[in-house]
Amino acid sequence: MQYIQNHTFDEINIGDSAVLTRILTEKDIELFAIMSGDINPAHLDKEYVKTDIFQKIVAHGMWGGALISTVLGTQLPGPGTIYLGQTLKFLHPISVGDKVTVSVTVAKKHTGKPIIDLDCRCVLQNEMVAVTGVATVMAPTEKVKRERMVLPDMILKEHKNSLYDYLTSLNKNFTPIKTAIVHPVDRISLEGAIVGAEEGLIIPILIGPKAKILSVAKESNLDISSYTIIDTKHSHEAAELSVAMARKGEVEALMKGNIHTDELMEMVVDKKAGLRTARRITHVFVVDTQNYPKPLFITDAAINIHPTLLDKVDIVQNAISLFKALQLGTPKVAIVSAVETVTEKIPSTLDATALCKMADRGQIIGGILDGPLAFDSAISIQSAKVKGIESKVAGDADIIVVPDIESGNMLYKQMTYSSGMEAAGLVLGSSVPIILTSRGSDIESRKVSCAMALMYMRNRDITA
Repeated sequence: MQYIQNHTFDEINIGDSAVLTRILTEKDIELFAIMSGDINPAHLDKEYVKTDIFQKIVAHGMWGGALISTVLGTQLPGPGTIYLGQTLKFLHPISVGDKVTVSVTVAKKHTGKPIIDLDCRCVLQNEMVAVTGVATVMAPTEKVKRERMVLPDMILKEHKNSLYDYLTSLNKNFTPIKTAIVHPVDRISLEGAIVGAEEGLIIPILIGPKAKILSVAKESNLDISSYTIIDTKHSHEAAELSVAMARKGEVEALMKGNIHTDELMEMVVDKKAGLRTARRITHVFVVDTQNYPKPLFITDAAINIHPTLLDKVDIVQNAISLFKALQLGTPKVAIVSAVETVTEKIPSTLDATALCKMADRGQIIGGILDGPLAFDSAISIQSAKVKGIESKVAGDADIIVVPDIESGNMLYKQMTYSSGMEAAGLVLGSSVPIILTSRGSDIESRKVSCAMALMYMRNRDITA
């Protein structure tokens, strides 16, 4: 059992000190804003604060001041302390990921009353002094010892559909894309198509065994009377016909229904009758999770099993194209591996190095690349700082490029299952986008995928 106890005025001597060390996180900033009402855009607004590392790395000296109060109230003098006054100078910003050491030192004991002055300092991990000042407090005169209270963990909830809200705000003036729904013989496939149509994102053409489609619609109480159904004998024929329609320009996108990905993609990649372009066909998952401040693109976790270096060039370029088509700006692309150092024993680190150099030489355009980066360094400013990584991408990645399908698929599933959220998904590099989510994806992820496909088709001219 842990206890908290004070130091009485009589026990305190000039030169006594206490220290507290903390690392500033995004959660700290958000909680501070919630509790204090301080919504200064210099602290919170990503558009207002522009830095090379990331907009969310903000100057927050007041948080350092709060930590000084914590030391005074819990350590020296401790419980029973009454704050009388404080003067602070904020000399250097405290940023997300900074390790802050807060110290208070007794400088003066007043006579007549139990009042003391303490010199206060906040020092960063690089010995930079961020905050200095003097606190004047009334020290307790009676001894206090109490069991230390364990504070509850705070979970900050954000709006789940932030990416979808953003996309729909942009594509209101776009005409829906005519989309072949390939073999929609289950409820989730039909419902996803219907919702996409009702949201004004797609015009679905249902391609598959008509009797099965109608039966599923009836059992699921779904009205599909206003949608075109093209009858086929089986899923293979549905895939073949859908791809043929895309080749002829009769549809602008495909959506995977209740058909195995391999069966659909076999038709898409066919050299004579498929939808190949000059680029390799790749896949991008987009995860909008509460644990990361922006959508995270993961590629390729679904199509390319063991991509070569040249395959990864297209994997990267396709993801950049999607990012720019969604009007999200210039993406920061993290080429991830197990380590941040380049070693021939881990081939993905060599690929990462080559991809970054290719970007420097203009062979990959439209994004900022860095790698190799471990996944934690790619998405955590704190991890990057602890490891001493200085990078425009580290801790602020938009796109995660995985070494192969095994690592990518495990990463995607771990992220979605742990966050309780599904990911949107698109196949790119073909002549039309293919809406391809996992078989268990919910309606929301299918809506976001439809919105991305619409934005991609309507904004293709601005992509890399």
